Amino acid sequence: MRLSSYWRSSSAWRVRIGLELKGIAHELVLVHLLRGGGEQNQPDFGHKNPMGQVPVLEVDGPNGVFRLTQSMAILEYLDEVVPEPPLLPANPELRARVRELAEIVNSGIQPLQNLRFLREVKALGADPFPATRAYITTGLAALERHAVESAGRYLVGDSVTLADVYLVPQLYTARRFGVELEPYPTLLRVETACEALPAFQRAHANAQPDFDPQAR
Repeated sequence: MRLSSYWRSSSAWRVRIGLELKGIAHELVLVHLLRGGGEQNQPDFGHKNPMGQVPVLEVDGPNGVFRLTQSMAILEYLDEVVPEPPLLPANPELRARVRELAEIVNSGIQPLQNLRFLREVKALGADPFPATRAYITTGLAALERHAVESAGRYLVGDSVTLADVYLVPQLYTARRFGVELEPYPTLLRVETACEALPAFQRAHANAQPDFDPQAR
């Protein structure tokens, strides 16, 4: 199993967490999103993902290579092929809540902090960062309000779920964009609990082989 990844891509980071939580052996295929205009934009990567994005999961099988993109699809696939530990609760209401919280990040925040979006707005002569910070703030405020009701040790109860997998990379990215996090004490408490787990530590951006402390 191979994962195309970039150290601080929050989408790839989510999948790294899922792989580590489930103890799935995998090889990292490093894709530098900035060097040379972005290796994800090169033709040899385009056949893996026409969107020109990481992550890409590749699984060798009897019928050839199975490729899957988009972090949500990959993580739910991993949860089906390696059911333990589960990323989604058995209870239908809790399962829906976990998906809701993950989607606040995935569709409510992520598109407005995506590298391609930022570059395109800059190319138009505008500064994208105020709008990006505003969307991150709105999303985190919504997560905090839900988490006050649903959280135990983690965002939904006392077991790690897909919601936590999406939360931790998002808080890292929020700090990169200069978003103030003190208004979200529940999210910060859950982040601390997650980051105490070896799987989250191994998947962390700063623990990756392509980590660049000089990157902006």
